[in-house]
Amino acid sequence: MPPTLAKENELRREERVSYIETRDGADIYFKELGEGPVITFSHGWPLNADMWDGQLQFLAGHGFRAVAHDRRGHGRSSRSSDHNDVDGYADDLAALIEALDLTDVTLVAHSNGGGEVTRYIGRYGTARVSKVVLMAAIPPLLLQTDSNPEGLPRELFDGFLTGMFADRSQFYRSHAIPFYGANLNGTHVSQSLLDQFWTWSMQSGLENSYDCVRAIAETDFTEDLAKLDVPILLIHREDDHVVDIQPASVESAQLIDNVADIFYPGAPHGFVTTTHPDQVNGHLLEFLES
Repeated sequence: MPPTLAKENELRREERVSYIETRDGADIYFKELGEGPVITFSHGWPLNADMWDGQLQFLAGHGFRAVAHDRRGHGRSSRSSDHNDVDGYADDLAALIEALDLTDVTLVAHSNGGGEVTRYIGRYGTARVSKVVLMAAIPPLLLQTDSNPEGLPRELFDGFLTGMFADRSQFYRSHAIPFYGANLNGTHVSQSLLDQFWTWSMQSGLENSYDCVRAIAETDFTEDLAKLDVPILLIHREDDHVVDIQPASVESAQLIDNVADIFYPGAPHGFVTTTHPDQVNGHLLEFLES
């Protein structure tokens, strides 16, 4: 359930926003809400931390400290021309966690944010991490290869890149429809929500967005997944027209120990803020308190 007006106003007063500076001089924007055990949120492409506002409000109201950042090149963070790859994203997450001196953190991620979190653990381990939640996440490998025949064809990603360069504004307007499942029978998605997706997407740099798509497509996270040695929650969506469930969540589940699975029948890629927000919040809270 949404917070009462009094609680909502209280939470608004508590929201704190700031920047950290990374080793290469990039400024990473973040915001945080609430006090208590810490949860960080890593957003999907090509959005920013605002996609998690509902989760930040909900969890802050249940005794948690929720922290969300804009990936470099997205939202309010620096549009750096360097380190726009999964290693760079993981290093930025590490810089945020270290700058805020966060410990016993639950890392929550959606889509390519799942790659960011998985690579963070691959590079830095779980000394500061207590749990991980991956929603519609991209690991282990999206691209179709000889060793990954169920992956997505390179032509699909090439189409993304061509569309962005030809008319990125129209590309993002069109991409919002499958992202939120507005093309699925029985799914109601408001025009305002589609417009919001466009606004967030246009805040990403063209070069940064291009590099991010390449990273999404080409990075193999198999070895990183083997290092996930804390409790993991995988939330799958069964009608995702953006990140196919088979080469992503299903295969990840087979590579991870100590994993719990939740399937959302009929859910689109952007189910976090559209078709299933109450269920997502409820499952998050249950996992955090377990």
